[in-house]
Amino acid sequence: MNQRIKLNFLLLLLSLNVSCVENKSTEKEPNKSGLLAISKTDTLKFTSGIRAIFQDSKGNYWLGSHKEGVSFYDGNSFEYFTINEGLSDNQIRSIEEDENGNIWFGTANGISVFDKEKFTNYPSKTSNPLLDWHNTKGNLWFNAGPEEGINRFDGVNMNYLIFPKPQNKNLYNSYGVTGISKDKEGKVWIATYAALFCYDGKMVTIFDAQKLKLKDNEQLHIRSVLADSKGRIWIGNNGIGVLLMEDNSIFNFSEKNNLIHPTSTRSGGNKSLPGTLEHPFTIEEDSEGNIWFGDLYTGAWKYDGKTLTNYTISNNPSKPMIWTIYKDNKNNLLFGMADGTIFKFNGATFEKQF
Repeated sequence: MNQRIKLNFLLLLLSLNVSCVENKSTEKEPNKSGLLAISKTDTLKFTSGIRAIFQDSKGNYWLGSHKEGVSFYDGNSFEYFTINEGLSDNQIRSIEEDENGNIWFGTANGISVFDKEKFTNYPSKTSNPLLDWHNTKGNLWFNAGPEEGINRFDGVNMNYLIFPKPQNKNLYNSYGVTGISKDKEGKVWIATYAALFCYDGKMVTIFDAQKLKLKDNEQLHIRSVLADSKGRIWIGNNGIGVLLMEDNSIFNFSEKNNLIHPTSTRSGGNKSLPGTLEHPFTIEEDSEGNIWFGDLYTGAWKYDGKTLTNYTISNNPSKPMIWTIYKDNKNNLLFGMADGTIFKFNGATFEKQF
């Protein structure tokens, strides 16, 4: 009898111990991605638009949508991740990879990082915002979603940095981040709707409407920025086209090349006519040094240093917008469209990639 009681007691202890171990494991991984449960398709099924494209160090593609989360493509099939699998938000605005192979997603509501097993999320705005930028470090920069600042990850903490911004008198604009580009000198150029900021590691310089030499009937609504290999800064403004900072001068590149229509209202709400470059939402440089612009209405434009060439990409006339242009690991130029498709430029024409 005593032996039976001892045996039952030991079994009870073992059961309690296993239960404690299981609870502890669950607490450690609250955001398990559930990889085996994610749906797979042979073709890309996004319809809300492609806002971000990224190829990781292993050659896999990560495709960020406007409203449907992110898709992972390994060359065979597409897997899908949404807020149900742990993402901060289903609108993906940027994708990066860190030195450890983790994939980072800047979303419309926070930052998510995927470590091959689970998502970890960081809020856009912390309780301790910083105005002193040079006391932070790290090469990973992210938009702060709806907030008027920028996020910088230092390897341990996500820092929320405040812009030293002037008073914004235009309710149409905000200091929400729309683009980030790093130049060859290590400076970080940050586009917001209301101004352009440049951080050189010590101080932040502000380029507002006056400094960018806008006319009285023009207003800033910046959607993209590119620091190219020649040291030029290209600024895509929704309504007044492309601004160019080159050799200590600033001018309207679209206007100089007669790509703003005479009847244009020079505002973001104005639908531009064919043959114009008034609403550039994305800018990229290809492997040959050509600069590419993706317009809201008029397709893609290539500038080779002398001439501009206009291309129509989308087969969907109701959604001609190019959300993003991305140069992959093999120097292919990929164009993410508003209808959820992705096209590749083959040197002469465009072919559907995904």
